[in-house]
Amino acid sequence: MFTGIDEVDWASLGHAYGPADDVPGLLRGLASPDPVEREAALDGMYAAVHHQGDVYDSTLACIPFLLELVASPEVQDRGAVVELLTSIGGIELDGDDEPGPDEEEFEEAANYAMAAAAVAAGADVFTGLLSDDDPGVRLAVPCALAVLHGEPERVLALLRGRLAAEQDAEVRLALVEAVGRIALRHAALRAEAAEWLTGLLAPDHPAGLRLSALAQLARCAPDALPRGIAATVPALLREADGPGSPGRGSGTDDLLRTLHSALGDRVDERVALLVARLSGGDPAQRTDAVWMCHGLIRTWRGPYEELVRRIGAQLGDPEPRLRAAAASLLESLFGLALPAADALAARIDASAGAAGPRDDRALIALARLGDPRAVPALAAALAEPEPPRAAAFAVPYLGPAAAPLAPVLRRRLGEVGLDDQLFDRAGPLLRALGALRAAEALPEVLRVLRGAPERGGEWVTESALRALAAFGPAALPAAPELHKLLGSPSSSVATAAARALWSVEGDADAVLPVLRRLLAADGPDERRSAAAALGFLGAPAEPTAPALRDLLASRERWLRMDAAIALWRVTGETEDALPVLLTAWEENRYGRVEVAECLAEMGQAASPAAPLLRAELARPRRHNVLDGGSGTHDIERDERLLALCRQALADQG
Repeated sequence: MFTGIDEVDWASLGHAYGPADDVPGLLRGLASPDPVEREAALDGMYAAVHHQGDVYDSTLACIPFLLELVASPEVQDRGAVVELLTSIGGIELDGDDEPGPDEEEFEEAANYAMAAAAVAAGADVFTGLLSDDDPGVRLAVPCALAVLHGEPERVLALLRGRLAAEQDAEVRLALVEAVGRIALRHAALRAEAAEWLTGLLAPDHPAGLRLSALAQLARCAPDALPRGIAATVPALLREADGPGSPGRGSGTDDLLRTLHSALGDRVDERVALLVARLSGGDPAQRTDAVWMCHGLIRTWRGPYEELVRRIGAQLGDPEPRLRAAAASLLESLFGLALPAADALAARIDASAGAAGPRDDRALIALARLGDPRAVPALAAALAEPEPPRAAAFAVPYLGPAAAPLAPVLRRRLGEVGLDDQLFDRAGPLLRALGALRAAEALPEVLRVLRGAPERGGEWVTESALRALAAFGPAALPAAPELHKLLGSPSSSVATAAARALWSVEGDADAVLPVLRRLLAADGPDERRSAAAALGFLGAPAEPTAPALRDLLASRERWLRMDAAIALWRVTGETEDALPVLLTAWEENRYGRVEVAECLAEMGQAASPAAPLLRAELARPRRHNVLDGGSGTHDIERDERLLALCRQALADQG
């Protein structure tokens, strides 16, 4: 073994941490009879030679020796080496994304390609390991064959043939998953693979195997899935998880997750699966199901009432991680959490009477529903030395029910230090007081406005100005400050001051000059801010209509949209504004809430938008879904969009 290893100039090669002269020791460590040494060597390979999936010249040099290791029956833990080779050789490069030879990433991409070719050239070694005595090897080999071998037809036949002889339940699932991988990678084999997978759904097969076949069908051939799987899968899960079952402990959670995701927009079936899982199973399984609910609701629109009720029921479970997962999800749902309102209120009462900390996520979720039962606990949270940041932000959702919170909000605002942390501490309080129109807090708001520090002061000044605008004429004593801030070098502060001064004095002549100036500025941000402020003024800003019309032809899509909305609110005419709004709807999905809000205001005049509104309501996917990330208010904004679409259509008659 390791013939020629000492002839390689390892010191001239590199890995993640420098010269690769330590690699021969790592390779020999993989063959050690000592399990501790083998584990350390494997960790070293992943940490240095294949660091975070990278491929170095030393990685390429290792491949022949790794293939030699997996072919040697006397070596233990060869399944881990098979997995390492699968990772090294299994990276696929899209031809359209490969860098050219003059690009910085060319050498790295070339290494990936050479690694894939080198491992594929030796992949025949894996075919003889399907019946290896070591179940760990047999578990790793199916994926390696599906990903690395260059003859997928042959591999498909080998995998199918091996299933009948394989006795290990976990390895059987790996064989089925590998068939699904081949079907996904090779369209020409998809029908054959789907037919075989369908045959595994017969009742004479174990529950775990049937679940695995369903999951792979959902991934590679969803049209071949039998109808009504939502009714059969829960029973299969119970059977696979049951005592004495050959499928017990073989990854039913992973199977459910795969099946659940692969069902895509078949929301009703996905909901039924999760409702069943949340109705039974151990706490860990239900916790996993709650996180699956999060991905589903964040991505797809649908009827979630019963699912939300089941999520709410988890708040009473003694398992803290399950309760935390349920509260976190409900907090992100805003109005969709309504079916869990009673469960949220009960959870808040229970945590208030317990020795542990208050459940702040449950509290915020209940407040975001506008439920008055959140007010006492929210008052207690706001009175703490370090109140949770989300507490004050939740106040506006309570509407008039939050009026008793004004005194504590006012007191907390009067206590904040006028330092670099002012915005973080005062911003949520100012927003809450503005939402309550608590003009009695004017002295505290003015204190913050006048004492804002240079660093971060602009943001807190804007927050204070928004609060003053909400107070309206009751904030008249602040007028001198507002007039002064109209000349601020910050366009956002100047426009916020203009809005506040209009709300306080109602004198358009006092604010139009600065808004006209900003509307003609060079930067799109200044013009967007001014357009929004003019829309806030409405008809008294009519003299600026020609300038707003000019902006309808801007190259900035957000500015065109804002100018069209402002023009409608200033003139009440749709002839010029509506076509721009309809174009904005198509070209900028992230602006649809603002456009829909304006269309709802237009009423019958917005009837040309009806086809767009109906199409939006018919879409199963949320308009603002981002691949690989999400915002805390994404669900709320999408639900608001749907409500505005319905309102606009209803107003059109």
